[in-house]
Amino acid sequence: MNKLFGMSLLAAAVAVTGCGKKEDAPKTDAATTTASSNGGMVVKIGHASPLTGPQAHLGKDNENGVRMAIEELNAKGVTIGGQKVQFELESEDDQADPRIATTVAQKFVDDKVSGIIGHLNSGTTIPSSRIYNDAGLVQISPSATNPKYTQQGYKGAYRVMANDVQQGKVLGEFAVKDMAAKKIAIIDDRTAYGQGLADEFEKAAKAAGGNIVVHEFTNDKASDFTAILTKIKGVAPDLVFYGGMDGQGAPMVKQMQTLGLKAQFLGGDGIHTAEFMKLAGAAAEGVTASLPGVPLEQMPHGADFKQKFEGKYGKIQLYAPYCYDAMMVMAEAMQRANSTEPAKYLPEMAKTNYNGVTANIKFDDKGDLQGGSITVYRVAKGEWQVVKTVTGQ
Repeated sequence: MNKLFGMSLLAAAVAVTGCGKKEDAPKTDAATTTASSNGGMVVKIGHASPLTGPQAHLGKDNENGVRMAIEELNAKGVTIGGQKVQFELESEDDQADPRIATTVAQKFVDDKVSGIIGHLNSGTTIPSSRIYNDAGLVQISPSATNPKYTQQGYKGAYRVMANDVQQGKVLGEFAVKDMAAKKIAIIDDRTAYGQGLADEFEKAAKAAGGNIVVHEFTNDKASDFTAILTKIKGVAPDLVFYGGMDGQGAPMVKQMQTLGLKAQFLGGDGIHTAEFMKLAGAAAEGVTASLPGVPLEQMPHGADFKQKFEGKYGKIQLYAPYCYDAMMVMAEAMQRANSTEPAKYLPEMAKTNYNGVTANIKFDDKGDLQGGSITVYRVAKGEWQVVKTVTGQ
């Protein structure tokens, strides 16, 4: 019986092999082999940001920006390569931790996503980008501003907002020329974002004639800045610049008030949030911060986006419009290439000329946004109000 059974298995195997030789199975993109309920194919899109912890409000904002774009694409009924596609969001929590981010990145690779929108932070974007590059994936960051991300030479690395070379230059010049700061103290949180922005700010402020009297360091988990601020008070600066996020910036401003440190407070996009004002309370009044891009109401389709997004998800925190645009840019590249396979649509990314919510999006040879603008805001009567916009070249 065993012998007969073995011969039967062998015959079956030969039959299957013979059938295979008649007509090979059609080749499909590795990332898009799952059939959707509507008969098309599912295209998985990875998104990563901090969905828990002190930056969760920003992470959910990013996630919802991608989600809204995907919902609109699916409602439209996009066809790629002759097949109707259903985009599917695969969102992961990287907790703003570089080590967790690389684990998330490998999960996306293993899950055969067709592209990644993220990560939110520079400190998570940069290490994960190597994993995506090795796998041949396209990664569009909507919010990581450290210039190193696109300076690594990875062909699939793109970003849809201005970087910190541009932002730091504007802030450094603004501090000296517009805020009349002569003695400047700097604090940064030692993350890739915070340190990178602070370093670019310092270079620009010095070039504009500012005097950096002290540069102190903290971390992105700290909440008590009394020792640092007491030291800074001793050198009597005109201005304190902070490179970091709103979870630290808000208590820092409150503690400056408590200590009687009468200096102007300036930061980057990390503190330009509704959450910062909520956490800082009355101490937020007069705080100045920048945000890459023009104000939302001046964006090409900003007013329409604001109405639709806030009707679904509530107040925009920060980067949602950029996340929306990043997803749309990726989908458009796929459509032009007639493929959701990264190797096939990647060459189309460099040809992007997309009229988005945030800007007319074109990329330079590194994958950075061409002509990125920076806007400076100041809190007045509980609102971030525009001070000036510096248009990129």
